[in-house]
Amino acid sequence: MKILFVEDDAMNRRVVQDMLDVAGARMTGADSGERGLELLDAHDFDVVLMDLRMPGMDGMTAIRHIRARADHKAALPVIVITADTAPNLRDECLAGGADEVLFKPVAMDSLFDAIGRLLALKGRTMPL
Repeated sequence: MKILFVEDDAMNRRVVQDMLDVAGARMTGADSGERGLELLDAHDFDVVLMDLRMPGMDGMTAIRHIRARADHKAALPVIVITADTAPNLRDECLAGGADEVLFKPVAMDSLFDAIGRLLALKGRTMPL
C-alpha cells in the first residue's frame, strides 16, 4: 500500500510513518499542499492523508485540486488529519471533497479503520 501524507510538521509525519510501517505500508511525505500535488502527479498512491493548516496551499485547496483532476487520481480516498476542532469542520471537509476526517493525535486503530473502510468503499482489495 502506498500512502501520501501531506503535512508540514515533520514530527507528525514521523508518527504516522511509524504507524504505517507496522502495517507494511509505504508512506511518502510532503511538507506542503503544492509538494503533495507534485508527488501525486509523479506517482501512484492508494490513499492521501491531508493536513488542513499548512503554509502556502492549505489542505482544503489541495483536496479541491485532487478532486478536479481529469484522471483516476481524482477518486483517491482522502483522509483529513487535523488538530483543528472548529465547529462544523468535519462537515466542511466532507463537503469540500474529503472522504473522512480524523483528529490529532490520531490513534493507529482509527487510522487503519478509516483506510480499510475507504478502500473497501472504493472497491479496492488492499487492506492494511
